[in-house]
Amino acid sequence: MPNKILFCATVDYHFSAFHLPVLEWFKQHNWEVHIAAKGDLDIPYVDKKFNIPMERSPFSIRNREAFRQLKTVIGENDYNIIHCHTPIGGVLARLAGRRARKKGTKVIYTAHGFHFCKGAPLLNWLLYYPIERSLARMTDCLVTINDEDYNLARGHRFKAGQIAHVHGVGIDTGRFRPAQPLEKARLRQSYGYKQDDILLFYAAEFNGNKNHQLIIGAMALIKEEVPAMRLLLAGRGPLQEECRKLAASLGIEHMIHFLGYRSDIDQVLPMCDIAVSGSLREGLPVNIMEAMACGLPIAATHNRGHDELVIDNVSGYLIAPNQVATFAERILALCTSQELRKEMGGKGLAHIQKYTLGQVRQQLSEIYLDYMMGEHNGTQDQHRHSYL
Repeated sequence: MPNKILFCATVDYHFSAFHLPVLEWFKQHNWEVHIAAKGDLDIPYVDKKFNIPMERSPFSIRNREAFRQLKTVIGENDYNIIHCHTPIGGVLARLAGRRARKKGTKVIYTAHGFHFCKGAPLLNWLLYYPIERSLARMTDCLVTINDEDYNLARGHRFKAGQIAHVHGVGIDTGRFRPAQPLEKARLRQSYGYKQDDILLFYAAEFNGNKNHQLIIGAMALIKEEVPAMRLLLAGRGPLQEECRKLAASLGIEHMIHFLGYRSDIDQVLPMCDIAVSGSLREGLPVNIMEAMACGLPIAATHNRGHDELVIDNVSGYLIAPNQVATFAERILALCTSQELRKEMGGKGLAHIQKYTLGQVRQQLSEIYLDYMMGEHNGTQDQHRHSYL
């Protein structure tokens, strides 16, 4: 029988967006790859896919049925490894895989940003912290993607067999790279932008956490100083219409372009000048890493993910989430100085090299190979020093 791995997450888009290189890596090693997640996407490198009705809300009654189905999938397949992602996917897969784990299946969980963290609401600590700490006992390897989560798991003595730290999901620097002046000019022309426009970019779902209102409010404060400023917003979500109305009420609707869902971010980013983010909570944000790989300076809010990626006053600016005026000042500084944008963008481009796809694939392969060969005798600190 072939060796088999099950990847599990709340929605299947998670894998098509972030983990195709890992799926491909397992196929190259002649493993059978299965996915359990909600959705009917056709995902490459997958031998079998299970549409499991998982919901993001921990209070959804549908997650009971999802647990039942996931338990059946795991029980009917002899998986060597289960690798789960996302909070609900991680909870359900580890609970459903308890019996399989007793028979030798290894369980890996990647925390893409604990919901309990410095500055998080008390409710998050009361709800998510005891769950994650308890489920760590059912985890052979807990993978964290930022320093704060790694130190939290270690400091609070999470009882996973091993706690590792890798640098996110990996950025493809072959796709995301700076554009040379002629290429940047060509891209702008093809997308209908002027050469002297100052283009700001933010790719994020329109929800409360992403805090688009901060960026829109900051732009309104400097609209007279930088009339050529344009904010490109890629993404969809429940608060999109509210943001449109806010922009109109502030008199800057002509400066904000709602792009919707985009599959051409690798073309849009390199023609831009600045990347922004108002997010309140991040694990290790891909949108910021992609922007840095394209040589863009960053103006973003303080949170653990941004703080790990952006060096304040070096590769960009970090601002408290409620300081609209300060955010506006930082954007204005970048908009009015091409030299500052070039200097900060270059520093960010150098820093992001340790987060590349090749680096992360190497880090993950070292974890996987231990379990694939059945030779894992590691401790919680085994991988820490080789990864940083």
